[in-house]
Amino acid sequence: MSQVRTKHGIYGPDLDKPEASRQRELVSHIRQARERLTSNTGSSPTFDYEIMLIYASNQLGAPLFIPLFGTAVAIVLTIWVPISVALIWLSSILVSQGILMSLCRSFEKASVTDLDLKVWRSKLSSAEFFYAVTWASLALVKMPDHNPETYVFIFATLITILAIRTMLSGVLDPAIYIGTLPITIAIVATFLGIGGVIYYAMAGITIGAQFYFLLISRRLFDSAYTMLSFRAEKEVLISELEQVNALSDEARRRAETANISKSRFLATMSHELRTPLNAILGFSEVMKSEILGPHSSPKYAEYASDIHSSGEHLLNLINEILDLSRVEAGELELNEDAINLVGVVEDCVRLVELRATERGVSLVGQFEPQMPKLWSDERAVRQIALNLLSNAIKFTPNGGTITISVGWTEGGGQYLGVRDTGVGIPEEEIPQVLTSFGQGSHAQKIAEQGAGLGLPIVIGLVELHGGTFDIQSELREGTEIIITFPRKRVMKALPPVQETAPDTIRGAA
Repeated sequence: MSQVRTKHGIYGPDLDKPEASRQRELVSHIRQARERLTSNTGSSPTFDYEIMLIYASNQLGAPLFIPLFGTAVAIVLTIWVPISVALIWLSSILVSQGILMSLCRSFEKASVTDLDLKVWRSKLSSAEFFYAVTWASLALVKMPDHNPETYVFIFATLITILAIRTMLSGVLDPAIYIGTLPITIAIVATFLGIGGVIYYAMAGITIGAQFYFLLISRRLFDSAYTMLSFRAEKEVLISELEQVNALSDEARRRAETANISKSRFLATMSHELRTPLNAILGFSEVMKSEILGPHSSPKYAEYASDIHSSGEHLLNLINEILDLSRVEAGELELNEDAINLVGVVEDCVRLVELRATERGVSLVGQFEPQMPKLWSDERAVRQIALNLLSNAIKFTPNGGTITISVGWTEGGGQYLGVRDTGVGIPEEEIPQVLTSFGQGSHAQKIAEQGAGLGLPIVIGLVELHGGTFDIQSELREGTEIIITFPRKRVMKALPPVQETAPDTIRGAA
């Protein structure tokens, strides 16, 4: 669909956005409710899989840090315990992590359709629990003489592991509790068993840290769920946009086909109507002129004149419909030739000059001198100019002025402008005026007849030439329409051919 540029913007199709938004929200709520009913966790089943996938990715994202950290802790432990004890503890850490990593890697590679999320949730939770117990066993390692330094080291190590497990497992609800509570219980039980203000304080700090880490894990879960929700909404919107785009393309194709069929029908009917109409015009002209003798009643001459004027109006309307239908159906071929735009416009001004004088309207021409010729269809250019001038005369009151200008555009093309001091067009009526059979409120009030096809025909002919149609109008101030032809249609003058002197030719020979 073509868009016409005006002073107030480009007019195009409008969509009912609020209605579409309400329908999309309703469908989204129904889908979410259905998915919650079929989920084990109260969220979408698809989100359950995605959250477990994020959990597995987090575990596989730091495969070397935990073993290195555990190795460093085991080396420090050798200061207070035998090397064999430290190696046994480190081996349990590595084995438990290997089991967890293996399960996470298998979950990532498994097909979504073959996964039983409930079974996999249990497997991952069990591996997380075993991993937490191996780290918690550090608090149960027997230290010599209750050395405060050893227990401060154990406290710092396990608090660090609590923070790490919170960051890696916080998106999965069962895993965060199973993976941190054994460590917290081990620390608290050990320090309460030792007794003393410092150990009681460290036990309290551990309990507080546990609640804080659980709060962080809840925030991590909410963030992951929100991210997945936004991503799902984006995918739904993309799918809906693709569907709407496909429907829009199909509707456009059907509309174009229907428009072409309509235009062909109008062209056929116009040809069929013109034959009897020409006979009506001819016979009414004979009767009006009383060529075969005077009428017995003067009223007959009046009726014949009315019949003739009505027939002329109908013939003009049919011709306009025929022209418009040919343009819309793409059957109008331009008979292009080199024309003088100023000369063509001056001829059109002379044709409408008598009508303008009868209405008391002044015509003022502003033409650039010595403009090169334009490669275009002379008949189409004449029709453009006559339609614009006729409209301007029709809507300009007595004493008004119409300015016709022809000149250069900034891009090197040529333009034709018609500006009047008429009634103008309200802003909201401009799109209607530019459509086929569209008329503004002022056009419906005037006595002079019109079908509202003049400007659509002009737009169609201008588009065939590759030009542009611009309209600017203010109510009670007037209207200005500018037609531009592209630079490629302006013909450049060739340099004169240099004649070679006969002596020069003989000398060269």
